[in-house]
Amino acid sequence: MKNSERRISRFILAAIVGGFLVLLAAGVSFLVVLRQTQVSAEWVVHTQEVAASLAELGAALERSETARRGYLLSADERFANAFEELAGEIETRMDAVEARITDNPEQQKRLEALRELVATHLAYARDTLQNRRQRAGAAAGTTTFDDEDIAVIRRARAAAADMLQAEEALLVERRARQFRNVQLSYVVLALSSIIFVALAGGTIWATRRNVHALTTAGERLQLLNEDLESAVGERTAELQRANDEIQRFAYIVSHDLRSPLVNVMGFTSELEVAIKPLTELIAKAREEAPDLVTEEVRQTIEEDLPEAIGFIRSSTQKMDRLINAILHLSRAGRRVLSPEKIDMNGLVSGIADTLQHRLQELDAEIRIEQIPTLVTDRLAIEQIISNLVENSVKYLKPGRPGLIKVRGRQQSGRIIIEVQDNGRGIDPKDHERIFDLFRRSGSQDQPGEGIGLAHVRALAYRLGGTIECDSTLDEGATFRLSMPPELQKA
Repeated sequence: MKNSERRISRFILAAIVGGFLVLLAAGVSFLVVLRQTQVSAEWVVHTQEVAASLAELGAALERSETARRGYLLSADERFANAFEELAGEIETRMDAVEARITDNPEQQKRLEALRELVATHLAYARDTLQNRRQRAGAAAGTTTFDDEDIAVIRRARAAAADMLQAEEALLVERRARQFRNVQLSYVVLALSSIIFVALAGGTIWATRRNVHALTTAGERLQLLNEDLESAVGERTAELQRANDEIQRFAYIVSHDLRSPLVNVMGFTSELEVAIKPLTELIAKAREEAPDLVTEEVRQTIEEDLPEAIGFIRSSTQKMDRLINAILHLSRAGRRVLSPEKIDMNGLVSGIADTLQHRLQELDAEIRIEQIPTLVTDRLAIEQIISNLVENSVKYLKPGRPGLIKVRGRQQSGRIIIEVQDNGRGIDPKDHERIFDLFRRSGSQDQPGEGIGLAHVRALAYRLGGTIECDSTLDEGATFRLSMPPELQKA
C-alpha cells in the first residue's frame, strides 16, 4: 500500500513538473511566434513605405512631364521653374527609394536602370526646353517630341511601374506571412491556455488529494497521541514507583555515609593542622642535622602529604555534594531550577581535579577542549557532567592508556557536549537500557547501583536537554548531551 502511494505521489509530482515544463515551452514558443509576427509586421510596414516612395516617384515623373509640356505649349517660365523643382524632387525620391531597398538586390538593379532612364529623360527634357526658349517667338504647340524621347519616357514609366508591382507582390507575400504568424500565435496561445487549465485542474486535484491524505494522517496521529498519552501515563507510574525506591535508597545512603564523611573531613582538618609543626620540625632538623633528613622524607612531608590531603579534601567535598544530591533526589522533580551563566570549561576542570589521584593510578588523562558557556542550573549540569566523566574513568579498559575527552560545540541552536573515552565500550543493544533505573550493562566488576545514568537523563530532561550514547564494544563510548543555550524558567 505504501509503495503504491509512493508511486502515485511520484507520478503526480512528475506530471505537475512535466506540465509546468510544457507550459514553459509553450510560453517560450508564443514569445518566439509573437516576435516573428512583430518582425513580419515591420517588414509589411517597410514594404508599404517602399511602395509609397515608388508611387511618389512615379507621380513626380508625371508632374515633371506635365510641367515640360506646359512650357513647350505656352513658353511660360513658371512651367520651366516647376520642371526644375520636380527634377530635383525626382532625385530626392530615388535616393529615398534606394535607402529603403538595401535588403532587396533585385529592386536595386531595377532602380539603377530607372536612374539611367530618368537621367536620359531629364536630359531630353532640358534640351526641348532650351530649344523652345530659342524659338520664343514661335507659335504655341509647334514643338513636338521625337520618337526616342517618347520611348525613354515610356521605358521610365514602365520601370517605375515594375518596381511598384514587385513591391506590391512582396507586400502580398509579407502580409500572408504576417497572417500565418498571427494565426500561429493564436494556436500557441490556445494550446497554452488548454495546458494551463489542465495543469491548474491537476494541481487542484493533487492538492485536494494531499489535503485529504493529511486529514487522514492527522486523524491517525490523534489516535496515536491518545495511545501515547496512555503509554506516558503507564511510564509515569513506573517512574513514580522507581522514585519511591530512590527515596528509600537515598534515606539509607545519606545517613550511612554522612557520619564517616564527617569523620574523614574532621581528620583531614587535623592533618592539615599537624602538617605545619611537622614541616617546621623537618626544616629545623635539616638545619641542625642535615644527615638525619633524607630528600625522600622531605618530599613526603612538604609535597606529597599536602597534595594527598588536597586530594582527600577535594574528594570529600565532592562526596558531600553527592550525598546532598542523593538526599534531594526524591525532591528533584520539585526543586526550583536556578539558571545562571556557567563557565563550562571551569566546571569540567574542577571535576577533573577531583579525579587526578584516580587518573594517576590508572595511567589516564582527561583532555578538556573548548566548551561554550551555558545558562542553566549549576548543580544539575555539574551532576550530569560529573557522572559521565566518572563513568568514563570507572570503565576504562585495563592495559590501555586511558584517554577521556570532554568537548563542546554549538550546532543548530543547541549546545552539544560530548564525553568520549577509549574504554571497554557498551554493547549497542544496551545503548538505551543503560539509562533505565537500576539497569547496568556489561560485566558487573565495578561498584554501582545503576541510578547514575537514569538520574543523568532525568536531569537532562528537566534542563530541556537530551542525552544519547554511541559506542562499540572494546572501542570506547561517547555520551552526547544536547542542551539549550539558555534554560527557560517554568
